[in-house]
Amino acid sequence: MKKILITEFMDQSALDELKSIFEVTFDPNLWRDKMSILKFSKDTEGIIIRNKTTLSKEILSEFSKLKFIGRLGVGLDNIDMDYCSEKKIKVQPASGLNADSVAEYVIQAALSLLKKIPILHQKTIKGSWPRNSFTLNEIQGKTFGFIGFGEIAKKVFKRLEPFGVHCVAHDPYIDKNNVAEFKIELIDFEKLLQLSNIISIHLPLTNETKELINKDTFKKMSKSPIIINTSRGSIINEYDLLEAYRENLITGFSLDVYEKEPVEKKFYDQISNDMNCILTPHIAGVTEESNFRVSKFIAESTIKFFKN
Repeated sequence: MKKILITEFMDQSALDELKSIFEVTFDPNLWRDKMSILKFSKDTEGIIIRNKTTLSKEILSEFSKLKFIGRLGVGLDNIDMDYCSEKKIKVQPASGLNADSVAEYVIQAALSLLKKIPILHQKTIKGSWPRNSFTLNEIQGKTFGFIGFGEIAKKVFKRLEPFGVHCVAHDPYIDKNNVAEFKIELIDFEKLLQLSNIISIHLPLTNETKELINKDTFKKMSKSPIIINTSRGSIINEYDLLEAYRENLITGFSLDVYEKEPVEKKFYDQISNDMNCILTPHIAGVTEESNFRVSKFIAESTIKFFKN
């Protein structure tokens, strides 16, 4: 019986399906010590992970029988893809299966920050009644800028249609023929920064995108936009983001991803209840529904791979 190692949480029905076919080791806390998975390296042929487990060349090289990696999610920056390609290890992400959950998160973040819900909530529960203290805004008529226009961004776009929002996007890798149905205006990066009231980031983490949003970038944002990041934390320089907020270069931000997770103390020490911001622990794509879809797909992909 082939041995499968699962290092992070997974839907129970998908887990049961795998256990009926394979010898499964399931420890959803194994990722906390990145070297602890090495005790399972001898006979493991398949590994299933989320984003917390790091599969570097150093670790992967110890798994001499490894043939398959299932990624319960989309991003692959925690896996040494060059090594996997060299050793012909199949890497299977669950592309698009949590996109609906992330898209809903982006919409609620935009609406909440336009209405300054984070600040108003904190003041109201403390007994204040700041009804006339803040200027709130509608989303109707605003310009929504997408940096990256992949599967999740497209789902956000569709959900924005009833709101009367003008959408623009910058994505140098996109095939314009593939987005014709969306009737979105594709513009250059600097123009997007200048025009957008809301900027949502939908990019993979690469050498080109690391700290793409930084001190210089914020200075080019002429409309003091709201910033939403559900992709990868390192795409934004977080400390430049805080400085931009203090200087009123942006009017709010929502972060679900961070350069280091859990968040560094020196970062959240600079966050206060008087800030128009939403911070969440990398859960934009994690709902009961998406977990079921992602887990089921990876379980079925694992079974199919080893049957073939």
